[in-house]
Amino acid sequence: MSKNGMATVGVSIPPARRKIPLQLIITSATFLAAIVFLYFASPIFFKPNNLLNVLNQSAMLGVLALAMTIVLVGGGIDLSLPANMALSAILGSMAMIATGSVALGCLVMVVAGIAVGVLNGIAVARLGMIPFVVTLAMMTVCGGFSVWITNSVSISSQPEPFFDFFLSRPFGVPLSIYILAAAAIVVHFMMSSTRIGWMVYAVGTNADASRISRVPVSYVLFLTYVMSGALAGLAAILVTARLSSASANVGNDSVVLDIVTACVVGGVSIYGGKGRPLGALVGAVLVIILGNVLNLMGVSFFLGLMAKGALIIGFVALDGLADRS
Repeated sequence: MSKNGMATVGVSIPPARRKIPLQLIITSATFLAAIVFLYFASPIFFKPNNLLNVLNQSAMLGVLALAMTIVLVGGGIDLSLPANMALSAILGSMAMIATGSVALGCLVMVVAGIAVGVLNGIAVARLGMIPFVVTLAMMTVCGGFSVWITNSVSISSQPEPFFDFFLSRPFGVPLSIYILAAAAIVVHFMMSSTRIGWMVYAVGTNADASRISRVPVSYVLFLTYVMSGALAGLAAILVTARLSSASANVGNDSVVLDIVTACVVGGVSIYGGKGRPLGALVGAVLVIILGNVLNLMGVSFFLGLMAKGALIIGFVALDGLADRS
């Protein structure tokens, strides 16, 4: 038993003390291979402005990957993230246009994202429903509602101060990169250095043992979906600013594939209990870079989807082998 009355079986070893996963080693090698290819295929890629643009493109995916990491580590999954982001962006944009208040619009985006997360959390944690089914259904609900409320038309004409602020470049660096870095630091600290973070790892590793150890499993699961929803709202702000509009299309199905790819190649296990937020962040940047590589090679969009699917299968297989070793 630990000092706080929690049996040691229910507390996961802090992620910082674990051996470096094989997935992260392979991810690093893949990342270096992509960099080498880009160096010879497109030297302009490494110009500072282009690198900043790549990181700017990675901001939305990075925030969503952080959200998915929290849920996956806790033993769940959230397929509704892109649709949640799109709906939050639409509702927030409508609020901004109607009132002229940037602060209110951003608040609506975050609150809307949290609301969807709360519904997912209640269904999974309180009602015991299967996360895959719940979030798949929520993805359909959010996507359908987004199309219905906009009549399939993009929402634009947000107030200029919104773009002036979120498209600003303090010290020459896009604000979205600062926001992504801040979100990554907060999530990393929460997952690695707080009691709730350790409980998320414990529940994802073994929910039954955690329950015996007096970990509030239902509360922890519920909280993972709430945090995921909040980050979806943050991603809604970033994508609205970058695209200068909000529409149902920003939450298309391919975004789900990119999020899952970023997580698994970043060492996050789909089986729960393993993964680092910073690893998922590296995975998100790698997904964007691989997209650039495939474009330079003239690979079609559909072959690109096949490549991402193959990556997921390969890394999940590696994860399974690591667990059996």
